[in-house]
Amino acid sequence: MDFSLLSEALTSKSYEKVADICDEHMLQVAAEGVAFQDDWPYAIHLLGHIYAGDINSMRFLWKSMPATLNEGNQKSLLLGKLARSCGCETMGEAQGLVAAFSDLYTKNMFQLLQSAYSTISIQDTALFLGMSEDDATTFVQQQGWAVDPASQMLTVKKRPIVTEQKLDASKLQNLTEYVFHLEH
Repeated sequence: MDFSLLSEALTSKSYEKVADICDEHMLQVAAEGVAFQDDWPYAIHLLGHIYAGDINSMRFLWKSMPATLNEGNQKSLLLGKLARSCGCETMGEAQGLVAAFSDLYTKNMFQLLQSAYSTISIQDTALFLGMSEDDATTFVQQQGWAVDPASQMLTVKKRPIVTEQKLDASKLQNLTEYVFHLEH
């Protein structure tokens, strides 16, 4: 199987394209009647769907995986096949996708914490962000949160909600002309 497009997308850090490339390649290989299940880069394919926010496709892929791969903890087997199957000489190319996914997860989780809490413990924040307590404290302080060392609590700094002005002067002028035209 030729995973050159996938390898190229990973090298160029075009992670949003990974799931689509894998889907297309899987359809092509299946149409040719080639048995691909044992050599397919399921870990990259799953991460690609998660990175793109396509959870339904990720679930479908998970259900269609061979039972030997999705039973139990097969992390090392998947990661080993991951590097070999996408033509990566080392895990470096695939690690970029994992790192990008981790950054995206941290960013999304931080936004959820920011919108859901006014105060939260350092321990819970570290758990949610997948960091050590020191790293989480440093991270949220950089975002403007306040730390109370005595109670080990963080005070969330809410970001101001920026609303886009829907009407500018030209739109208001057009609306006025339309109303004037309707009345006369």
